[in-house]
Amino acid sequence: MSADILTVMWKDLKETLSQGGGRGRFGLLIFAAVFGVFLPVQAGIAWLTEPLLLVYWVWIPLFLVSTVIADSFAGERERHTLETLLASRLSDRAILLGKIGVAVVYGWGLSIACVLLGVVTVNIANWQGTVLFYGWDVFVGILFISLLGSGLASCAGVLVSLRAATVRQAQQTLSISIMVGFFILIFGLQALPQEWRIMVTAGLSRVSLGFIIAVVCIILLLIDVALLAAAAARFKRARLILD
Repeated sequence: MSADILTVMWKDLKETLSQGGGRGRFGLLIFAAVFGVFLPVQAGIAWLTEPLLLVYWVWIPLFLVSTVIADSFAGERERHTLETLLASRLSDRAILLGKIGVAVVYGWGLSIACVLLGVVTVNIANWQGTVLFYGWDVFVGILFISLLGSGLASCAGVLVSLRAATVRQAQQTLSISIMVGFFILIFGLQALPQEWRIMVTAGLSRVSLGFIIAVVCIILLLIDVALLAAAAARFKRARLILD
């Protein structure tokens, strides 16, 4: 089983890295320059110390994964290679987990690369004789939040890609869903009565950052598990062949 999953992951990774050719790689360099150089320079030392910047490491893997996961099944359908993949000896579980796994590796790997590049940038721009780094709670939070965020986007993206007729349709659906989700979160918090916001702020101020990060990670993990179960239930080889 593990060998089959790795086979699917390796196949999809090569296809992902070759998408767009030089233009695609140039886009990744621009992305790394923005989140690994430009924003850290603008934020300064706060890039390593401000807990609110953890929000970036939820959004970044969502964005990165959404750009590639749409191709997982919709792309195979467009290229007329889905039938060949489904006719192979690979099990349903290996195909599904392989496609989810490669998207998680892609999103999480690039996110961590931006994290480390940001550390180097902040140290170069604000050298004080000692190496600056994240607090352990923030760094661990980034590692787990970006991993679980990649998993969320991957599982949700597979669900969308399974139903989408084209890659563009899948990408549009994912982009709109992510934007709607963030708008609901932002405006939902703003719509809360002021007394409630004061109570929430006061409550959060009394608990440690590590506890808040742990709660966020548990919530993301539960969502990931639910989406993975939904994707496994939706992925039926016979149904996809007929589609």
